[in-house]
Amino acid sequence: MNTPIRRLSVVVMAMFAALLIASTMIQFVQAKTYDAKPGNRRTLLKSYAKERGSILVDGTAVAVSKPADDDLKWLRTYPQGPEYAAVTGYFSFTYGTSGVERGYNDLLSGSSDKLFYRQLPDILTGKEPQGASVDLTIKAKVQAAARKALGNQRGAVVAMDPKTGAILAMVTSPTYDPNLLSSHDLNAVQTNWKNLTTANSQPMVNRAISGNLYPPGSTFKLVTAAAALQSGDYNPDSELDGPAALKLPGVTKPLPNVTGQACGPNDKTTLTHALEISCNTAFADLGMKLGQDAVRQQASKFGFGQQLTVPMSVTPSTFPANLQQAQLAQSSIGQFDVRVTPLQVAMISSATANDGKVMRPYLVQTVRDKNLDVIQSTDPSVLSEAVSSQTAGKLRDMMVKVVSNGTGVRAQIPGMDVAGKTGTAETAPGVNADVWFTGFAPANNPKVAVAVVVEDGGTAGQEASGGSVAAPIARAVMEAVVNQ
Repeated sequence: MNTPIRRLSVVVMAMFAALLIASTMIQFVQAKTYDAKPGNRRTLLKSYAKERGSILVDGTAVAVSKPADDDLKWLRTYPQGPEYAAVTGYFSFTYGTSGVERGYNDLLSGSSDKLFYRQLPDILTGKEPQGASVDLTIKAKVQAAARKALGNQRGAVVAMDPKTGAILAMVTSPTYDPNLLSSHDLNAVQTNWKNLTTANSQPMVNRAISGNLYPPGSTFKLVTAAAALQSGDYNPDSELDGPAALKLPGVTKPLPNVTGQACGPNDKTTLTHALEISCNTAFADLGMKLGQDAVRQQASKFGFGQQLTVPMSVTPSTFPANLQQAQLAQSSIGQFDVRVTPLQVAMISSATANDGKVMRPYLVQTVRDKNLDVIQSTDPSVLSEAVSSQTAGKLRDMMVKVVSNGTGVRAQIPGMDVAGKTGTAETAPGVNADVWFTGFAPANNPKVAVAVVVEDGGTAGQEASGGSVAAPIARAVMEAVVNQ
């Protein structure tokens, strides 16, 4: 064999080897990755050949498949559409999946290995296997109360069981109807998708866990207060400086209180009273004295920066790095570049209610096969210990005074103590503030922790505050839990 032919044969063998390696990678190593892609039409066609499992709330299907008179044998429908869209997501032939539909797709579609032996009798008898059903942690009454109380205002509500992390309500507004994307009229689906994804109101953004995160405003004072109590240098009665306006290092304009007044006689207040009336200057000064590392570490212990799935991915909340003193002062009252999800704010209250332990949040309680046998269930787990039980107890008592005598009085529930904190967060010059409330009830035996944010002051506009707008929404949600 002459040299050119020998070289050519080497090249050909190398090409065959590369082809063999590439096909092996695609068919075996990367197969699951390609199958899991939301827009994989081959996988979607296969999934439409069998009945998809239902998604259930209190035993009622909020996502269910029905027989269809076309090539796609099953039509995915959402009986209560917009009510649960932030949780269920959509199942669309054209645009794939989102929400729980995506997070539990292999079980809902029946393609999970966990279902193989359970489906074996169907396979042997020629029956079409069926997907598993998913039971959510959402409570219908709580979800309905949150939806009604928030109304058409833009924002979000999250309620969770502080002892387990189970999410009891997740509402985002505006919302959308997943039926618009699950239709088999693919031309209509395309039109609906374009309208939904280009709308200025962003109805498909789950504001509870993602999107453009919010400045938390004064709800972040809970983190600053926790850092102070946890340091051992402060207690609820510790005296703080609380002037009408605080001069900040390197900044000409002082930081004022909303009232324009000092937070106590002789420009002094206590940690408890400062939280009760939401004193900006006291907490800004406190943050600078604690130092940015202490405040940042405390935020991290509450869950800031954590990568969470519920099963949808939760955008991590952030506390800025490398702060100058004036920036630290602003950050300590939830301004500057602090950004949060409502779920994260609910986790702060939840940890305080749960003796300082942050429970990992979750949306799915159990997964069942077609015979209603449990395939898997979620066990509560501790994400972190944010503060000691002693610190949590002190912070709880301070939060009770916020609701009994302070800025959060409109969250009061007759006959029980409620713990809470209001927030009013500036977002941009000339734009109405976002308003917040977070808290839990009953304070002495918590059953629910909640966070509410209403964008741009909601219907109250520039007159809005966390106490006037967000607190009544939170009260309605907490009542739906404690009164059932």
